[in-house]
Amino acid sequence: MNNLNVGYARVNINPMLGIGVAGYFVPRYASGILDDLEASALAFSCGETPVLLISVDSCGMRKQVADVFRDRIAAASGVSRERIFLAATHTHTGPMVTPSGAFPVDEDKIERYAEFLGQRLADAAVMALKDLRPARMGFITGWAPERVAYIRRYRMKDGSVMTCPPVDDPNIDHPLGELDQRVHVLRFDREGAEGIVLMNYGLHADTINSDMISPDWPGWTRRTLETVLGVKCVCVIGAEGDVGSTNVHPKGGDMNDTEISFDNEMKSPGMARFVGRALAGTVLQVYDKAEFIDVETLDLQSRTVRVAANRPKPEEMPLAKKYKALHDAGRDCDIPYTAMELTTVVAEASRMCRLEHGPDEFLLELTGLRLGEVAFLGIPGEPFTEIGVRIKDTEGWKMILPCCLVNGSQGYFPSREAFGEGGYEARSSNFRPEVADVIVDGAKALLRELKERERICQGHA
Repeated sequence: MNNLNVGYARVNINPMLGIGVAGYFVPRYASGILDDLEASALAFSCGETPVLLISVDSCGMRKQVADVFRDRIAAASGVSRERIFLAATHTHTGPMVTPSGAFPVDEDKIERYAEFLGQRLADAAVMALKDLRPARMGFITGWAPERVAYIRRYRMKDGSVMTCPPVDDPNIDHPLGELDQRVHVLRFDREGAEGIVLMNYGLHADTINSDMISPDWPGWTRRTLETVLGVKCVCVIGAEGDVGSTNVHPKGGDMNDTEISFDNEMKSPGMARFVGRALAGTVLQVYDKAEFIDVETLDLQSRTVRVAANRPKPEEMPLAKKYKALHDAGRDCDIPYTAMELTTVVAEASRMCRLEHGPDEFLLELTGLRLGEVAFLGIPGEPFTEIGVRIKDTEGWKMILPCCLVNGSQGYFPSREAFGEGGYEARSSNFRPEVADVIVDGAKALLRELKERERICQGHA
Protein backbone atom coordinates (compact mmCIF):
# COMPACT_ATOMS: atom_id res chain seq x y z
CA MET A 1 0.00 0.00 0.00
CA ASN A 2 1.33 3.42 -0.93
CA ASN A 3 1.41 5.94 1.94
CA LEU A 4 3.67 8.58 0.42
CA ASN A 5 3.03 12.31 0.64
CA VAL A 6 5.39 14.82 -0.96
CA GLY A 7 5.64 18.59 -0.59
CA TYR A 8 7.80 21.05 -2.50
CA ALA A 9 9.06 24.63 -2.20
CA ARG A 10 11.79 26.74 -3.75
CA VAL A 11 13.37 30.01 -2.65
CA ASN A 12 15.81 32.46 -4.25
CA ILE A 13 19.15 32.68 -2.41
CA ASN A 14 21.11 35.22 -4.49
CA PRO A 15 23.82 37.06 -2.50
CA MET A 16 24.85 40.70 -2.41
CA LEU A 17 27.52 41.81 -4.88
CA GLY A 18 31.13 41.92 -3.71
CA ILE A 19 30.91 38.76 -1.63
CA GLY A 20 33.74 36.23 -2.03
CA VAL A 21 32.98 33.51 -4.58
CA ALA A 22 33.80 29.99 -3.40
CA GLY A 23 35.54 27.23 -5.31
CA TYR A 24 39.05 28.36 -6.25
CA PHE A 25 42.27 29.54 -4.61
CA VAL A 26 42.27 32.70 -6.76
CA PRO A 27 40.39 35.85 -5.68
CA ARG A 28 36.88 36.24 -7.06
CA TYR A 29 34.21 38.65 -5.84
CA ALA A 30 30.62 38.53 -7.10
CA SER A 31 30.17 41.15 -9.83
CA GLY A 32 26.67 40.24 -11.00
CA ILE A 33 24.00 37.55 -11.33
CA LEU A 34 24.27 35.30 -14.36
CA ASP A 35 21.53 32.91 -13.21
CA ASP A 36 19.55 32.81 -9.96
CA LEU A 37 20.77 30.66 -7.11
CA GLU A 38 18.02 28.60 -5.50
CA ALA A 39 17.27 26.19 -2.70
CA SER A 40 14.68 23.49 -3.30
CA ALA A 41 13.01 21.68 -0.41
CA LEU A 42 11.22 18.33 -0.57
CA ALA A 43 9.12 17.18 2.37
CA PHE A 44 8.32 13.47 2.60
CA SER A 45 5.76 11.84 4.86
CA CYS A 46 4.21 8.40 5.18
CA GLY A 47 1.78 9.43 7.88
CA GLU A 48 4.40 9.85 10.60
CA THR A 49 7.10 12.42 11.32
CA PRO A 50 8.19 14.01 8.03
CA VAL A 51 11.66 14.05 6.54
CA LEU A 52 13.16 17.05 4.71
CA LEU A 53 15.54 16.89 1.74
CA ILE A 54 16.91 20.30 0.75
CA SER A 55 19.16 20.92 -2.25
CA VAL A 56 20.97 24.27 -2.09
CA ASP A 57 23.06 26.00 -4.77
CA SER A 58 26.27 26.27 -2.77
CA CYS A 59 29.84 25.09 -3.23
CA GLY A 60 29.54 23.44 0.17
CA MET A 61 29.08 24.15 3.85
CA ARG A 62 31.38 23.19 6.68
CA LYS A 63 29.77 20.78 9.10
CA GLN A 64 29.48 23.41 11.82
CA VAL A 65 27.61 25.71 9.44
CA ALA A 66 25.39 22.91 8.11
CA ASP A 67 24.51 22.02 11.71
CA VAL A 68 23.54 25.62 12.44
CA PHE A 69 21.33 25.67 9.34
CA ARG A 70 19.73 22.34 10.25
CA ASP A 71 19.01 23.62 13.78
CA ARG A 72 17.40 26.73 12.33
CA ILE A 73 15.32 24.66 9.90
CA ALA A 74 14.29 22.39 12.76
CA ALA A 75 13.22 25.31 14.96
CA ALA A 76 11.09 26.81 12.17
CA SER A 77 9.58 23.58 10.83
CA GLY A 78 9.24 21.32 13.84
CA VAL A 79 11.22 18.60 12.05
CA SER A 80 14.19 17.52 14.14
CA ARG A 81 17.72 18.14 12.84
CA GLU A 82 18.23 14.36 12.66
CA ARG A 83 15.55 14.16 9.95
CA ILE A 84 17.04 16.82 7.66
CA PHE A 85 19.11 15.90 4.58
CA LEU A 86 20.86 19.11 3.45
CA ALA A 87 22.78 18.75 0.18
CA ALA A 88 24.90 21.29 -1.72
CA THR A 89 25.07 21.28 -5.52
CA HIS A 90 28.77 22.30 -5.41
CA THR A 91 28.49 25.24 -7.79
CA HIS A 92 31.85 27.01 -8.14
CA THR A 93 30.09 30.31 -8.90
CA GLY A 94 28.26 30.66 -5.61
CA PRO A 95 29.09 32.78 -2.54
CA MET A 96 31.13 31.72 0.44
CA VAL A 97 29.11 30.94 3.57
CA THR A 98 32.26 30.99 5.72
CA PRO A 99 35.64 32.64 4.98
CA SER A 100 37.87 29.99 3.41
CA GLY A 101 41.26 31.60 3.89
CA ALA A 102 41.96 31.12 0.18
CA PHE A 103 42.06 34.91 -0.36
CA PRO A 104 41.01 38.13 1.46
CA VAL A 105 37.24 38.58 1.80
CA ASP A 106 34.72 40.89 3.44
CA GLU A 107 33.79 38.71 6.41
CA ASP A 108 30.84 40.93 7.34
CA LYS A 109 29.20 40.24 3.96
CA ILE A 110 29.73 36.51 4.38
CA GLU A 111 28.23 36.59 7.88
CA ARG A 112 25.20 38.56 6.65
CA TYR A 113 24.73 36.19 3.72
CA ALA A 114 24.91 33.13 5.97
CA GLU A 115 22.21 34.66 8.20
CA PHE A 116 20.04 35.32 5.13
CA LEU A 117 20.63 31.82 3.75
CA GLY A 118 19.69 30.17 7.02
CA GLN A 119 16.39 32.04 7.06
CA ARG A 120 15.64 31.17 3.44
CA LEU A 121 16.32 27.48 4.04
CA ALA A 122 13.97 27.56 7.01
CA ASP A 123 11.33 29.30 4.86
CA ALA A 124 11.63 26.64 2.15
CA ALA A 125 11.22 23.85 4.68
CA VAL A 126 8.10 25.39 6.21
CA MET A 127 6.50 25.92 2.79
CA ALA A 128 7.34 22.38 1.62
CA LEU A 129 5.65 20.89 4.69
CA LYS A 130 2.53 22.96 4.03
CA ASP A 131 2.53 21.65 0.45
CA LEU A 132 2.40 17.93 1.35
CA ARG A 133 0.15 16.02 -1.09
CA PRO A 134 -0.49 12.32 -1.76
CA ALA A 135 2.01 11.13 -4.36
CA ARG A 136 3.31 8.07 -6.13
CA MET A 137 7.01 7.52 -6.80
CA GLY A 138 8.67 6.13 -9.89
CA PHE A 139 12.33 5.36 -10.49
CA ILE A 140 14.47 4.75 -13.54
CA THR A 141 18.09 5.03 -14.67
CA GLY A 142 19.35 6.76 -17.82
CA TRP A 143 22.84 7.09 -19.28
CA ALA A 144 24.61 10.39 -19.76
CA PRO A 145 25.75 11.09 -23.34
CA GLU A 146 29.34 11.49 -24.48
CA ARG A 147 31.12 14.84 -24.07
CA VAL A 148 29.40 15.61 -20.75
CA ALA A 149 31.81 14.13 -18.20
CA TYR A 150 35.37 12.84 -18.00
CA ILE A 151 37.64 11.42 -15.33
CA ARG A 152 39.88 14.40 -14.64
CA ARG A 153 42.95 12.60 -13.19
CA TYR A 154 45.53 11.34 -15.70
CA ARG A 155 48.64 9.23 -15.75
CA MET A 156 51.21 11.15 -17.74
CA LYS A 157 53.76 9.48 -20.01
CA ASP A 158 56.57 10.49 -17.65
CA GLY A 159 54.88 8.43 -14.91
CA SER A 160 53.49 11.36 -12.93
CA VAL A 161 49.81 11.90 -12.12
CA MET A 162 48.05 15.18 -12.82
CA THR A 163 44.56 16.52 -12.21
CA CYS A 164 43.28 18.57 -15.15
CA PRO A 165 46.38 18.51 -17.38
CA PRO A 166 46.57 21.03 -20.23
CA VAL A 167 44.29 20.26 -23.15
CA ASP A 168 46.14 18.35 -25.89
CA ASP A 169 49.25 17.98 -23.70
CA PRO A 170 51.35 15.38 -25.58
CA ASN A 171 52.47 13.94 -22.22
CA ILE A 172 48.92 12.70 -21.39
CA ASP A 173 48.73 8.91 -21.37
CA HIS A 174 45.41 7.72 -19.90
CA PRO A 175 42.75 8.61 -17.30
CA LEU A 176 42.91 7.01 -13.86
CA GLY A 177 39.46 5.62 -13.20
CA GLU A 178 36.19 4.80 -14.90
CA LEU A 179 33.13 6.99 -15.24
CA ASP A 180 29.78 5.98 -13.82
CA GLN A 181 27.44 7.35 -16.48
CA ARG A 182 24.24 6.33 -14.71
CA VAL A 183 21.77 9.18 -14.21
CA HIS A 184 19.32 8.16 -11.50
CA VAL A 185 15.84 9.64 -11.80
CA LEU A 186 12.98 9.75 -9.30
CA ARG A 187 9.55 10.88 -10.44
CA PHE A 188 6.87 12.05 -8.00
CA ASP A 189 3.36 12.43 -9.41
CA ARG A 190 1.26 14.37 -6.90
CA GLU A 191 -2.50 14.68 -6.54
CA GLY A 192 -3.71 18.16 -7.43
CA ALA A 193 -0.22 19.65 -7.75
CA GLU A 194 2.77 19.83 -10.05
CA GLY A 195 4.90 16.73 -10.35
CA ILE A 196 8.52 16.67 -9.24
CA VAL A 197 11.55 15.05 -10.84
CA LEU A 198 14.77 14.45 -8.92
CA MET A 199 17.99 13.63 -10.76
CA ASN A 200 21.25 12.32 -9.32
CA TYR A 201 24.53 12.32 -11.27
CA GLY A 202 28.17 12.58 -10.24
CA LEU A 203 29.82 15.58 -11.92
CA HIS A 204 31.52 18.74 -10.65
CA ALA A 205 29.35 21.85 -11.05
CA ASP A 206 32.41 23.77 -12.27
CA THR A 207 31.90 24.66 -15.91
CA ILE A 208 31.76 28.47 -15.90
CA ASN A 209 34.94 30.10 -14.44
CA SER A 210 33.51 33.52 -13.66
CA ASP A 211 32.85 36.00 -10.88
CA MET A 212 29.20 36.08 -11.98
CA ILE A 213 26.84 34.22 -9.65
CA SER A 214 25.31 31.06 -11.17
CA PRO A 215 24.11 27.58 -10.15
CA ASP A 216 26.19 26.21 -13.04
CA TRP A 217 24.85 23.20 -14.97
CA PRO A 218 22.28 22.15 -12.28
CA GLY A 219 20.43 25.40 -12.98
CA TRP A 220 20.24 24.63 -16.69
CA THR A 221 19.06 21.08 -15.98
CA ARG A 222 16.30 22.35 -13.71
CA ARG A 223 15.11 25.04 -16.09
CA THR A 224 15.14 22.76 -19.12
CA LEU A 225 13.17 19.95 -17.48
CA GLU A 226 10.68 22.33 -15.91
CA THR A 227 10.03 24.01 -19.25
CA VAL A 228 9.60 20.77 -21.20
CA LEU A 229 7.79 18.62 -18.62
CA GLY A 230 5.86 21.23 -16.65
CA VAL A 231 7.21 19.79 -13.38
CA LYS A 232 9.57 20.98 -10.68
CA CYS A 233 13.13 19.65 -10.77
CA VAL A 234 15.63 19.02 -7.97
CA CYS A 235 19.29 18.12 -8.61
CA VAL A 236 21.19 16.13 -5.98
CA ILE A 237 24.80 15.61 -6.99
CA GLY A 238 26.42 12.16 -6.86
CA ALA A 239 30.00 10.98 -6.34
CA GLU A 240 31.96 13.59 -8.33
CA GLY A 241 35.33 14.04 -6.66
CA ASP A 242 37.32 12.91 -9.71
CA VAL A 243 34.89 13.92 -12.48
CA GLY A 244 34.92 17.10 -14.59
CA SER A 245 33.60 18.24 -17.96
CA THR A 246 36.85 18.82 -19.87
CA ASN A 247 37.79 16.64 -22.83
CA VAL A 248 41.59 16.83 -22.90
CA HIS A 249 41.54 15.73 -26.55
CA PRO A 250 38.80 17.93 -28.05
CA LYS A 251 37.63 17.28 -31.57
CA GLY A 252 34.88 18.45 -33.89
CA GLY A 253 32.74 21.04 -32.17
CA ASP A 254 33.93 20.34 -28.61
CA MET A 255 35.30 23.87 -28.26
CA ASN A 256 32.09 25.55 -29.45
CA ASP A 257 31.08 28.40 -27.14
CA THR A 258 33.76 27.61 -24.56
CA GLU A 259 37.37 28.46 -23.75
CA ILE A 260 40.31 27.12 -21.76
CA SER A 261 40.36 28.54 -18.24
CA PHE A 262 43.28 29.45 -15.99
CA ASP A 263 43.23 25.88 -14.57
CA ASN A 264 43.35 24.15 -17.98
CA GLU A 265 39.65 23.27 -18.13
CA MET A 266 36.93 23.93 -20.71
CA LYS A 267 34.68 26.51 -19.05
CA SER A 268 32.15 29.17 -19.98
CA PRO A 269 28.44 29.89 -19.51
CA GLY A 270 27.98 28.02 -22.78
CA MET A 271 29.61 24.95 -21.28
CA ALA A 272 27.19 25.06 -18.34
CA ARG A 273 24.30 25.29 -20.80
CA PHE A 274 25.57 22.33 -22.82
CA VAL A 275 26.08 20.06 -19.81
CA GLY A 276 22.78 21.04 -18.19
CA ARG A 277 20.78 20.52 -21.37
CA ALA A 278 22.53 17.21 -22.14
CA LEU A 279 21.71 15.80 -18.71
CA ALA A 280 18.15 17.09 -18.96
CA GLY A 281 17.97 15.21 -22.26
CA THR A 282 18.98 12.01 -20.49
CA VAL A 283 16.15 12.46 -18.02
CA LEU A 284 13.69 13.17 -20.83
CA GLN A 285 14.67 9.95 -22.59
CA VAL A 286 13.60 7.80 -19.63
CA TYR A 287 11.06 9.91 -17.70
CA ASP A 288 7.93 8.40 -19.23
CA LYS A 289 9.09 4.83 -18.53
CA ALA A 290 9.71 5.18 -14.79
CA GLU A 291 8.61 2.16 -12.76
CA PHE A 292 6.16 3.16 -10.04
CA ILE A 293 6.39 1.43 -6.67
CA ASP A 294 4.53 1.73 -3.39
CA VAL A 295 6.27 3.63 -0.61
CA GLU A 296 5.20 2.34 2.80
CA THR A 297 8.42 3.03 4.71
CA LEU A 298 10.10 6.38 5.34
CA ASP A 299 13.20 6.66 7.48
CA LEU A 300 16.32 8.77 7.97
CA GLN A 301 19.28 7.58 10.00
CA SER A 302 22.89 8.67 10.40
CA ARG A 303 26.06 6.79 11.20
CA THR A 304 29.35 8.33 12.37
CA VAL A 305 32.62 6.82 11.19
CA ARG A 306 36.20 7.63 12.19
CA VAL A 307 39.10 8.13 9.81
CA ALA A 308 42.71 9.03 10.51
CA ALA A 309 43.94 12.50 9.56
CA ASN A 310 46.47 12.99 6.76
CA ARG A 311 48.93 14.85 8.98
CA PRO A 312 52.20 16.07 7.48
CA LYS A 313 55.68 14.87 8.31
CA PRO A 314 57.88 17.43 10.16
CA GLU A 315 60.30 17.60 7.23
CA GLU A 316 57.45 18.66 4.92
CA MET A 317 56.53 21.73 6.93
CA PRO A 318 59.20 24.29 5.90
CA LEU A 319 58.25 24.18 2.22
CA ALA A 320 54.54 24.01 3.06
CA LYS A 321 54.79 27.12 5.22
CA LYS A 322 56.76 28.91 2.54
CA TYR A 323 54.19 28.19 -0.18
CA LYS A 324 51.26 29.11 2.06
CA ALA A 325 52.92 32.38 3.09
CA LEU A 326 53.57 33.29 -0.54
CA HIS A 327 49.98 32.47 -1.50
CA ASP A 328 48.54 34.41 1.44
CA ALA A 329 50.68 37.41 0.42
CA GLY A 330 49.30 37.29 -3.13
CA ARG A 331 52.64 36.14 -4.52
CA ASP A 332 51.63 32.98 -6.39
CA CYS A 333 53.99 34.13 -9.14
CA ASP A 334 56.88 33.27 -6.81
CA ILE A 335 55.71 29.65 -6.47
CA PRO A 336 57.38 27.62 -9.29
CA TYR A 337 54.17 26.12 -10.69
CA THR A 338 51.31 27.25 -12.91
CA ALA A 339 47.66 26.40 -13.60
CA MET A 340 46.36 23.26 -11.84
CA GLU A 341 49.84 22.32 -10.61
CA LEU A 342 49.91 25.62 -8.72
CA THR A 343 46.48 24.94 -7.25
CA THR A 344 47.67 21.50 -6.19
CA VAL A 345 50.76 22.65 -4.29
CA VAL A 346 48.87 25.54 -2.65
CA ALA A 347 46.06 23.21 -1.55
CA GLU A 348 48.57 20.65 -0.30
CA ALA A 349 50.49 23.30 1.65
CA SER A 350 47.25 24.57 3.17
CA ARG A 351 46.33 21.03 4.25
CA MET A 352 49.74 20.51 5.86
CA CYS A 353 49.63 23.78 7.76
CA ARG A 354 46.05 23.11 8.85
CA LEU A 355 46.88 19.66 10.23
CA GLU A 356 50.40 20.29 11.55
CA HIS A 357 49.26 20.12 15.16
CA GLY A 358 46.29 17.76 14.71
CA PRO A 359 43.69 16.48 14.97
CA ASP A 360 44.75 12.85 14.61
CA GLU A 361 41.34 11.77 13.31
CA PHE A 362 38.07 13.06 11.94
CA LEU A 363 34.46 12.05 12.47
CA LEU A 364 32.33 11.76 9.33
CA GLU A 365 28.54 11.70 9.53
CA LEU A 366 26.93 9.51 6.86
CA THR A 367 23.20 10.06 6.29
CA GLY A 368 20.79 7.46 4.95
CA LEU A 369 17.32 8.41 3.73
CA ARG A 370 14.90 5.63 2.85
CA LEU A 371 11.88 6.00 0.58
CA GLY A 372 10.49 2.49 0.39
CA GLU A 373 12.94 0.44 -1.67
CA VAL A 374 14.97 3.50 -2.74
CA ALA A 375 17.78 4.91 -0.59
CA PHE A 376 19.78 8.13 -0.57
CA LEU A 377 23.24 7.85 0.99
CA GLY A 378 24.62 11.25 1.96
CA ILE A 379 28.39 11.76 2.29
CA PRO A 380 29.81 14.96 3.89
CA GLY A 381 32.30 15.81 1.17
CA GLU A 382 33.43 14.86 -2.33
CA PRO A 383 33.82 11.12 -2.87
CA PHE A 384 35.51 9.64 -5.93
CA THR A 385 33.35 7.79 -8.46
CA GLU A 386 34.61 4.44 -7.20
CA ILE A 387 33.09 5.09 -3.78
CA GLY A 388 29.69 5.81 -5.30
CA VAL A 389 29.83 2.67 -7.44
CA ARG A 390 30.72 0.47 -4.48
CA ILE A 391 27.84 1.90 -2.46
CA LYS A 392 25.41 1.38 -5.34
CA ASP A 393 26.43 -2.29 -5.43
CA THR A 394 24.82 -2.88 -2.01
CA GLU A 395 22.16 -5.57 -2.43
CA GLY A 396 18.53 -5.36 -1.41
CA TRP A 397 17.50 -2.00 -2.93
CA LYS A 398 15.72 -0.97 -6.11
CA MET A 399 17.97 2.09 -6.37
CA ILE A 400 20.69 3.73 -4.28
CA LEU A 401 21.59 7.37 -4.84
CA PRO A 402 24.97 8.35 -3.37
CA CYS A 403 24.97 12.10 -2.71
CA CYS A 404 27.95 14.38 -2.08
CA LEU A 405 28.25 17.32 0.33
CA VAL A 406 25.37 16.26 2.57
CA ASN A 407 25.12 17.81 6.05
CA GLY A 408 28.63 19.18 5.76
CA SER A 409 31.67 19.61 3.54
CA GLN A 410 34.86 17.97 4.81
CA GLY A 411 36.89 17.84 1.61
CA TYR A 412 37.87 15.15 -0.87
CA PHE A 413 37.47 11.41 -0.31
CA PRO A 414 39.80 9.80 -2.88
CA SER A 415 40.18 6.12 -3.65
CA ARG A 416 42.91 4.25 -1.76
CA GLU A 417 45.01 3.99 -4.93
CA ALA A 418 44.88 7.74 -5.54
CA PHE A 419 46.97 8.50 -2.46
CA GLY A 420 49.88 6.58 -3.94
CA GLU A 421 49.35 8.10 -7.37
CA GLY A 422 49.06 11.77 -6.39
CA GLY A 423 47.03 14.56 -8.00
CA TYR A 424 45.20 17.54 -6.53
CA GLU A 425 42.45 15.65 -4.70
CA ALA A 426 44.70 13.17 -2.88
CA ARG A 427 47.42 15.68 -2.03
CA SER A 428 44.90 18.12 -0.56
CA SER A 429 42.74 15.55 1.26
CA ASN A 430 42.48 15.76 5.05
CA PHE A 431 42.30 11.98 5.29
CA ARG A 432 44.48 8.89 5.21
CA PRO A 433 44.24 6.37 2.33
CA GLU A 434 41.73 4.13 4.14
CA VAL A 435 39.03 6.83 3.94
CA ALA A 436 37.32 5.24 0.91
CA ASP A 437 36.99 1.86 2.64
CA VAL A 438 35.78 3.48 5.86
CA ILE A 439 33.05 5.38 3.98
CA VAL A 440 31.94 2.39 1.91
CA ASP A 441 31.84 0.06 4.92
CA GLY A 442 29.96 2.65 6.95
CA ALA A 443 27.50 3.29 4.11
CA LYS A 444 26.76 -0.40 3.68
CA ALA A 445 26.25 -0.81 7.42
CA LEU A 446 23.88 2.17 7.43
CA LEU A 447 21.90 0.74 4.51
CA ARG A 448 21.63 -2.59 6.37
CA GLU A 449 20.44 -0.71 9.45
CA LEU A 450 17.67 0.98 7.46
CA LYS A 451 16.50 -2.46 6.33
CA GLU A 452 16.83 -3.98 9.80
CA ARG A 453 14.77 -1.22 11.40
CA GLU A 454 11.87 -2.18 9.14
CA ARG A 455 12.06 -5.79 10.27
CA ILE A 456 12.16 -4.71 13.92
CA CYS A 457 9.10 -2.51 13.43
CA GLN A 458 7.24 -5.32 11.67
CA GLY A 459 8.14 -7.68 14.51
CA HIS A 460 6.76 -5.28 17.10
CA ALA A 461 3.59 -4.82 15.07
